[in-house]
Amino acid sequence: MQLELRHLLAIRRIAEAGSLGMAARRLGISQPALSAQLRRIERVVGGELFLRGPRGMEPTQLGQFVLAKARRVLDEMDSLGAEARGLVPGGPLRLGCTLLVLVDELLDRTDTVMVGQELSVDVGFSVTTLVRALTAGQYEAILYGEVNDHRVALPDTSDARTVVPCEPFCVRLSAGHPLASRDTVDLADLADEQWLAQAEDDDGGPEALIAACAQAGFTPRSRHRTTDRKIGHELVAAGRAVALTQPTAGAAPGTVLRPLAGTPITGRIRLAWNRATVTPAQANLLHRAAALSYLALLDTNPFHREWWDAHPGLHPGVD
Repeated sequence: MQLELRHLLAIRRIAEAGSLGMAARRLGISQPALSAQLRRIERVVGGELFLRGPRGMEPTQLGQFVLAKARRVLDEMDSLGAEARGLVPGGPLRLGCTLLVLVDELLDRTDTVMVGQELSVDVGFSVTTLVRALTAGQYEAILYGEVNDHRVALPDTSDARTVVPCEPFCVRLSAGHPLASRDTVDLADLADEQWLAQAEDDDGGPEALIAACAQAGFTPRSRHRTTDRKIGHELVAAGRAVALTQPTAGAAPGTVLRPLAGTPITGRIRLAWNRATVTPAQANLLHRAAALSYLALLDTNPFHREWWDAHPGLHPGVD
C-alpha cells in the first residue's frame, strides 16, 4: 500500500481530535474503519504513530515526524485551489455556514447589503468540514459558531472577525414540562432529562454541555440526534428530549424556550474568509450582513432582548 492524501488527513484528524472516535466522526467514517486504516498506515511507515496517554491519542516520536510531513503536504494541497481561484478575480462569492439561527435572515440581508455581488450560501453541519472547504478554496468565506472556550483552528491563508462575541444559550422544553412555567431554569433540574444531541458536534457544544452538567452534578444523557429542526422540535414537544438552543431561536408548536440560570453555556458567532479571494471591502459587507441578521432576531425572545440590552459591550459594531 502507498500513502495517499486521505491517509495523511486521517493522521492529522487523529492528532487534532485526540481520539479515534472524534476523528472518525469528523472524517465521516466508523471508528473501526479508522482504527483499521491507522494500522495499515503504521505498517507502511514501520511503527506506531499514536499511543493512548492521559490526554488521549498522543503521537509517538515517529508519529510527530509523519504528522509534520502530513501537515506540510496537506497545507500545500489545500492552498492550491484557493490560490488558483485568486487568479480569477470578480467571480461569485461562496459562503458556507453551519446551521445557525440567523442563516434564514442572512439570505435576505446579503441581497440588500451586497447589491450587485453574486453570492451563494450553503448550509452544513460540521465546522471542521467548512474550514477544510475554506482552505481548499471551495468557499470564499464561512460563518460558524463556537461554544464556551472552544476555538476553531483556521488556515494561515484566512482572516477572521467576530460577529457576536457572546450569547447565552437557553433550553427548549416541552410546553407541558413541569419547568416550563419558570422564568429561568437551573441546569441541575434537568439531570433526569434526555438531551437532543446537537447537529454540530465539533463547535465545542457537546464538550461545553458535558462540562456545565458536571458542574451541576450530573452527566447529560443523549438518545436522539437529528439535523432536521422540525423533527427536533417535535421530539421536544412530545417530551422525549430537551435541547440546548441559541437564544434567538424561534417558537415551535408545543415547546417553550427558557434561559439557563447563571448562563453556564455561551456561544460566539465568527466570520472567516480567504484573504486571496475576498477583499477587505467584501469582508466588511459580509460582516455587516451577518451582524444585521442577528440584530433582526433580538426581539424573538423577550428574555434575550433583556439580556442583550444589559450587555452593550457585546454588541457588534454596525454603521
